[in-house]
Amino acid sequence: MEGKLVLLDGSTAPASVAAVERALADKALLWLDLERADDDGIAMLRDVFQFHPLVIDDVTEFGQRPRVEDFGDMVYLVNYGLAADGKSFSEVHFFVAADYLMTVRKDGCPSISQLRDKLDQPGNRLPTGNRPTRLILLHHLVDGLVDSYFPPLSELDDRIDELQEQIFVKPTNEQLAQLFDMQRWLVNARKLVAPQRDMLASLVSGMVELPGTTAASDPYLRDLYDHLIRISDMIDTYRDLLSNGMSAYLSTVSNNLNEVMKQLAIIATIFLPLSFLTGFFGQNFAWLVGELGGFPTFLAVGIGTEVVAVAALYWLFRRRGWIGGAT
Repeated sequence: MEGKLVLLDGSTAPASVAAVERALADKALLWLDLERADDDGIAMLRDVFQFHPLVIDDVTEFGQRPRVEDFGDMVYLVNYGLAADGKSFSEVHFFVAADYLMTVRKDGCPSISQLRDKLDQPGNRLPTGNRPTRLILLHHLVDGLVDSYFPPLSELDDRIDELQEQIFVKPTNEQLAQLFDMQRWLVNARKLVAPQRDMLASLVSGMVELPGTTAASDPYLRDLYDHLIRISDMIDTYRDLLSNGMSAYLSTVSNNLNEVMKQLAIIATIFLPLSFLTGFFGQNFAWLVGELGGFPTFLAVGIGTEVVAVAALYWLFRRRGWIGGAT
């Protein structure tokens, strides 16, 4: 069982069943952080904390939808943040009671690890205020998870601007693949952010009340709710920008294709009268063979009519604005 135990006096110790039982008996348990729910951890949740069987199942099988549930003396929350790579999502389960705060996570979560390492450093004090220390610590943990969305979204905004500029210069298949990848990431992020926003709305409205909540806790819950609304709005905005970028890509490719088709059509149109003239004078009628001959006739009739046909077509194309500028 990998994890860390933080007591109310600020001391830390490796998580073990004996240490947890002793801290619970002394009512000194502040925060128990389990890095993964192995068999020993599940047994401790079941035997020591006596969690509901449904909670045990949820902790055993990660991939839960963000939500909040009230089990009377304990409130269960599922939250998500960004993992260390800045792309994948890290799932964290919170258990909040009057005499303990517990987090269970499966993968590394930078924001929680940073806070835990900060508490491990000598001289650092626990956060204090006019609220219970557990709720203050809970706010720091959830706020770290929520704020982990902002840097990747800011980078995504810059990347969308760069791609749009590149698309108007020269669209490529790689750009389209990047647009689809970013859109897929935003869809996955929205699936997690939207229920997290609803979960905070339940806490703000008082539908679910955290143990030890006071009037002083409301502004902090509203702050978290506001951050999630901002993130949700940013995701929706960037999805629209990506859709516009895809439309710009398709429009640019279509315009380029139209230019190519126009050029081919102009070339084919130019060669159409030339093919007719060469075919006409290539007929082996006796009059044509007998009457039309000599170098001057070749220049005037053979070459001259083709030059006149090409010049007339060029004048017509420019007049209609198909090539150059219309006059």
